[in-house]
Amino acid sequence: MSDEKNQTSCRPAGPAQAGAARCGNAFKIVFVEDDASVRESLTETLELAGFQVCAVESAERALRQIDGDFKGIVITDVRLPGMDGLALMRKLTHTDPDLPVVLITGHGDVPMAVQAMREGAYDFIEKPFPPQRLIESARRAIEKRALRIEVDALRQQLADQRGVESVLIGNSPAIRTVRRQILAVADSGADILVVGETGTGKELVARCLHDHSRRSHANFVAINCGGIPETLFESEIFGHEAGAFTGAAKRRVGKIEHASGGTLFLDEIESMPLTYQVKLLRTLQDRKVERLGSNDAVKVDFRVVAAAKTDLRQLSDQGKFRSDLYYRLSVALVHLPPLRERKEDIPLLFENFVLQAALRYGRDAPAIPQDQLRQLMAHDWPGNVRELRNAADRLVLGLLRSVDDAPLASDEAPQALALQMDMIEKALLEQALRQFDGRPKQVYEALDIAKKTFYDKVRKHAIDLSQFRCRQGADADPEEG
Repeated sequence: MSDEKNQTSCRPAGPAQAGAARCGNAFKIVFVEDDASVRESLTETLELAGFQVCAVESAERALRQIDGDFKGIVITDVRLPGMDGLALMRKLTHTDPDLPVVLITGHGDVPMAVQAMREGAYDFIEKPFPPQRLIESARRAIEKRALRIEVDALRQQLADQRGVESVLIGNSPAIRTVRRQILAVADSGADILVVGETGTGKELVARCLHDHSRRSHANFVAINCGGIPETLFESEIFGHEAGAFTGAAKRRVGKIEHASGGTLFLDEIESMPLTYQVKLLRTLQDRKVERLGSNDAVKVDFRVVAAAKTDLRQLSDQGKFRSDLYYRLSVALVHLPPLRERKEDIPLLFENFVLQAALRYGRDAPAIPQDQLRQLMAHDWPGNVRELRNAADRLVLGLLRSVDDAPLASDEAPQALALQMDMIEKALLEQALRQFDGRPKQVYEALDIAKKTFYDKVRKHAIDLSQFRCRQGADADPEEG
């Protein structure tokens, strides 16, 4: 143990000197050198320049310091016992082509340097060399590494946001919060409970969590816990062996096993019988399943997203849902707001659903009259987004003359008239801005309101005009902003 400690030294960065790399403290250097005195000397040189250094004596030990999330660079001598520096470089760049590897040798020649650079070496330093040569090479390599990681992170963030925003549509604070929560926990691997009324989009959220996780390549398996007969529940969920019961002619892989490597979506989890909740809990804890008719446990690796229409904690307090299962499922909670609490999203959602329906049915997308938009905004939408989508389908099919074609009864207390009028006003402004690509003059002329009134209302409703423009500076107005 003491020998390994002497040969491997991973220490935090020392005091940064003038001109030290700005990212020297954030990115680690794995430094490989078998000569103990040279290793100690160059490690000190790098640390005095402000870098965090992990010094090891062999390529094999270096590989132990580098995992899939390694954010740093590698500096290695070419001549090493066992695996040499060139072989180490090839192995590392094969796994991560963007990882900068700097090679050092006292026995190098021009052909070796050329070959190393062709195979992916970031730099090639021949001994003897001044300390500043090593420091500058390390600084440039780390800056390149930091830039690549930053660009990749931004690209992924933009791709994720476009993906989530294209599924969970809306600009209300409530839906923005949901999107942020999804992106925050999607790749965490934690089990998640999604709570929301019927039609709010719980399965869409579950699919977003799956699609934006590292499990997206595997199966997304959805189970309606209230739609499986109790007599078939165990066989469907856990699977069975041939001959396990009458009619079981061959082995069947259950839903949980089918979800291994991916995501298991348990919809309407509150409707699962208590007797099966016990078996599910054990499976969630052990991540193993036993098929009916078998004594062998099969390991499964899956992520659970459960959905409920009601408060499971309240049901568990009433003895109608197992509290231990509730706490096992609710590592993270996502609450979906009902449509009546984000009415400002209705125009954008409805326009999107109309376009989708027109494409699906091979029809032209009809224009949405202002009076019909006001009816949409005034409706309570007890069926939430699903009901709104159905209304869009009926409009495209020519079956929707008004929202009165659908039942309007609601047990909810009506919102204050002023609040409803504000939401309708904001929605009309945003619809006009989308229609005219964010051009203020065309909007206030089309709405027949004064220029000052338009800008007063924009400020009142905190509308960001830039998000409606198709091109930068379109029809800019000096009073804007």
